[in-house]
This record gives sequence, structure tokens and C-alpha cells, in this order.
Amino acid sequence: MSEEHSAPAEFRVVRNDEEQYSVWWTDRDLPAGWYAEGTEGTREACLAHIDEIWTDLRPASLRRRMAEQAAAV
Repeated sequence: MSEEHSAPAEFRVVRNDEEQYSVWWTDRDLPAGWYAEGTEGTREACLAHIDEIWTDLRPASLRRRMAEQAAAV
């Protein structure tokens, strides 16, 4: 049996500068541009956490631009 199936993998919630979320393995280096958000656990637990906190899927830069345009009107 492979190691992948012998023990449940641990994941962490990660976020980029555009405030987009994903999950990443705790035993691997984070990809460039992504930062640990602070939540760790099973993949399912991490995805459930993301489901709760990531309510606006638009990138942060788009949200800022839209807010600026609305304020200018």
C-alpha cells in the first residue's frame, strides 16, 4: 500500500495577494505568491473552512476597482 493511502494527508488553507483561497499539503513548500492562512487539517475540513470565509469570489483587485468606480459616481 502506498504512503498516500496509509495515512490521511494534512492540508493547510492558503491565500494569495488577490485574496483567493486554496488548499496545500502541509509537508510541501508553498508555491510562490501563496501564504498560509492559519487553518490546517484534513482536506475536507480545509475546504469547509474556505467555503465559510471566501464569500466573494472576485479577485481583490477587481473588488477595489469596482468600489472606486462606485464611489466616483
